[in-house]
Amino acid sequence: MQINMTKQVPVQAKTLALYIKVRDEFCATLKDQDGVSLKEYEGYVPKFMPGDSGQGDHGGDYLILDIDIDTGQILNWKRPTAEQLEQFISGNDDE
Repeated sequence: MQINMTKQVPVQAKTLALYIKVRDEFCATLKDQDGVSLKEYEGYVPKFMPGDSGQGDHGGDYLILDIDIDTGQILNWKRPTAEQLEQFISGNDDE
């Protein structure tokens, strides 16, 4: 005989996926090893930031981060290249 009942089953929460609309008001500061500001930035989300596939397909409007709940580490972060950071500093990251 089948009966209806609710049964609790333990699960492991693993990833917190954040999809944040920043409305063209993204702010970031790139600092050197001594904490000195190399670039203060306001505008669209830079292209080197993670997108749905980790390739910057956020359209400049979303900050998309997958965070490991146990470690606090950003799982979809791809290390930007020196060229990407140079373009970010110079303001030419549209290329």
